[in-house]
Amino acid sequence: MDYNTIKESNQTHDEKYKDMGFSTKCTHIGQEPDPIYGGVNVPINLSTTYAQTYPNVPFGPFDYSRCGNPTRDHLERLIAGLYSAKYSISWSSGMAATTGLINMLCTGDEVICMDDMYGGTQRYFRRISQINHNIKYKFINMNNYDVLKSSLSEKTRLIWLESPTNPTLKVTDIRTVVKMVKEFNKDIIIVVDNTFLSPYNCNPLSLGADFVMESATKYLGGHSDIVMGCTATNDDKLQERLFFISKTTGGVPSPFDCYMAIRSIKTLSIRVERQNQNGLILAQYLNKHPKIEKCMYPGLETDEFHQVAKNQQKGFGGVLSLVITGGLEKAANFLTNLKVFTLAESLGSVESLADHPALMTHASVPEDIRKELGVVDGFVRLSCGIEDVEDLLNDVKQALEKI
Repeated sequence: MDYNTIKESNQTHDEKYKDMGFSTKCTHIGQEPDPIYGGVNVPINLSTTYAQTYPNVPFGPFDYSRCGNPTRDHLERLIAGLYSAKYSISWSSGMAATTGLINMLCTGDEVICMDDMYGGTQRYFRRISQINHNIKYKFINMNNYDVLKSSLSEKTRLIWLESPTNPTLKVTDIRTVVKMVKEFNKDIIIVVDNTFLSPYNCNPLSLGADFVMESATKYLGGHSDIVMGCTATNDDKLQERLFFISKTTGGVPSPFDCYMAIRSIKTLSIRVERQNQNGLILAQYLNKHPKIEKCMYPGLETDEFHQVAKNQQKGFGGVLSLVITGGLEKAANFLTNLKVFTLAESLGSVESLADHPALMTHASVPEDIRKELGVVDGFVRLSCGIEDVEDLLNDVKQALEKI
């Protein structure tokens, strides 16, 4: 069977699931039975290079695995399908996806981004891209539209949104930002980091974003066993530019990790639905606890971002943040007394994780900026897994009793 026949068959396969439910898409898009042997699992193709029938005429679309790989192609078709996108690129990490997107810019360009976002993204923007490549970053509260409007300039080339933000869970009205920015200059690229929600809870492309990106290490992978990133878009020209950067710089995942991601995504919807439920129940409990100074979770009706989140999301995610009264000592005591939650970086996995951003994920953010954003010494971030919620509640209860 020649490749063109296989490609046409694959397109037909994916097309029939386009209008089906999310869980059905997770289970079937990009995952047709093997055309030769009929295997129902996507095969792992480990070849780094591919034979050619004539110089520069390969058998199919693959000539060298940095530029494309059959297993990776299955994953990219799947992720594109989940975002109702024309294109997807998988990356070796979320930060590889981030640097790939920023590589679309030139020296002297300006980026407007959230003041509160993932520490690794801030570290790259502040300490590498801004210093070494002379790209200017304006860190603002994207929910202050007057500030956003005044920050736009003729040099603005990209808007970087993260919604909800990591770790204070600010939610941005993506539609409003897109409208304002595109009215100023339709060519400004709008990127949304959707790591905290996954395509199950939110699709920024449907809200007007040019690119959506994720650290697929988190909810998409969901088992703390792969490091990966992904991007998706519907724009032909932007995809062409980003794919050239991907194949040139080489920040691509291994075939085995792509296989693992496909396996994990099969259960994405049922995992995230459970994590949504657990996150809300824990937030409702902690929001009223006398030892908690503040609980941040957009799923709470009292949260300042609840209505915006409700308007553009299906669910609120499994991550919640809180400030424990008493500062670092009390927060550290709480974290070290947890028994079900594991004290570790990352989020979105089947096991529940607890993190101290000021000392862990956001330690590279300058202290004065952390405090300005509210990431104080008593700040704790919880990522709810799929455990029985009663066990998670009992765990935080007993840990709080010991501080």
